[in-house]
Amino acid sequence: MTRSILFTACMMATGTLFSQNLKKVSYQDGTQKLNGLVTSNAGKKLPGVLILPAWKGIDDEAKAAAAELEKQGYIAFVADIYGEGNIPADNAAAGKTAGYYKQNYEAYQKRITLALDQLKKNGAVTNKIAVIGYCFGGTGALESARGSLPVAGVVSIHGSIGKDQTRKNGPIATKILVENPADDQGVTPEDYNNLIKEMNEGNADWQIITYAHSKHTFTDPKSPDYNEVMAKRAWNHTLMFLKEILK
Repeated sequence: MTRSILFTACMMATGTLFSQNLKKVSYQDGTQKLNGLVTSNAGKKLPGVLILPAWKGIDDEAKAAAAELEKQGYIAFVADIYGEGNIPADNAAAGKTAGYYKQNYEAYQKRITLALDQLKKNGAVTNKIAVIGYCFGGTGALESARGSLPVAGVVSIHGSIGKDQTRKNGPIATKILVENPADDQGVTPEDYNNLIKEMNEGNADWQIITYAHSKHTFTDPKSPDYNEVMAKRAWNHTLMFLKEILK
């Protein structure tokens, strides 16, 4: 228990302190200004990780992940999916805005692609890039694979894994890790089985790790769903996966 508490405190402190060292990067989608964040090792030739934040936009969990990834030798870029002036003020607004991008998945894939371009411009080695995402961002990680975006692998962390079943399953070349909380009420058995079917039909290299006694936002230290032990395991699994595909 003591080690878990220390891990929680470390992650929360890292997110707060490191946010001061992240550099703002402004870029465009047409007339829409986007404001991402890049780690302080930008400009070096290193493997890169794109971080897709949860449904309220760039938050402390995404910033903490960037901090930890820099320590592991990656350039990390936190994407701005919604754009300046469009950050949701509450859960209702976040649900509506995230819902738009889930439905209009090509627009989501475009915003991810623009963020990937910024990651490359900041030094990431082109053939050594991965995407990780939390919640809504986890959905984006899967959309990166579905859209055949140029990344080696994706990690969906408590993401919404369901897909409109009118969309045809296609080949998936991207390696996939899904970190799924066992007690996530937003993931139905049908969603779970359809994802496995999609990945198998796409001949993907995939794995799903399910975390016991974990609700939806089990990795976020600020969430009432936070599970300290399982969050640490999930992060270690993420690092193991990234090391395998990027180093």
